[in-house]
Amino acid sequence: MTPEERMESGKLYDCTDERLQAQQRALNELVYDYNMTRPSQQEQRQELLRKIFADMGEGCYIEPPLRANWGSHTHLGNFVYANFNLTLVDDTHVYIGDHVMFGPNVTISAAGHPIEPELREKGFQYNFPIRIEDNVWVGAGAVILPGVTIGKNSVIGAGSVVTKDIPAGVVALGVPCRVLREIGGHDREYYFRECRIEDGLK
Repeated sequence: MTPEERMESGKLYDCTDERLQAQQRALNELVYDYNMTRPSQQEQRQELLRKIFADMGEGCYIEPPLRANWGSHTHLGNFVYANFNLTLVDDTHVYIGDHVMFGPNVTISAAGHPIEPELREKGFQYNFPIRIEDNVWVGAGAVILPGVTIGKNSVIGAGSVVTKDIPAGVVALGVPCRVLREIGGHDREYYFRECRIEDGLK
């Protein structure tokens, strides 16, 4: 198996491999260039994002600064919005669906290191894909860990640490993140606490 194949297999591999490091540095240069753009340079930003990401749909907006280990393993659907300081530890694939929103300071980490100290000393790492389905909202400061799937239309509360799969259509929060409730009738009538959704906005 090549180092690249091991990265995507879930097996332990040496993340200090020089060939992998060289590939990563080249992609880091693109992320650096993106973060140095001015707010008026929207066309340049879009061009750079298309070079950084594996796939990117229409209408995506990523507020700098963006942090990405690779970028090239992240797949964006349509109309993805990320506030500042989105961090992608995308050493394997991260799949983000349509109309997904990220608050500030969200971390998506598909990578981990062994608990066994001697393996860490040798630079070993493992990766498992992350999937965030359509129309998910991830609150500020949330952390999503390797191998997690978040189901369609769900909301992840601010500051949550998502260690396991979250089903579709729920509000989930906490450390570790757990389902609080299903999204239901109250949410179709009120947008925040007792603030009612105005007629014509639904």
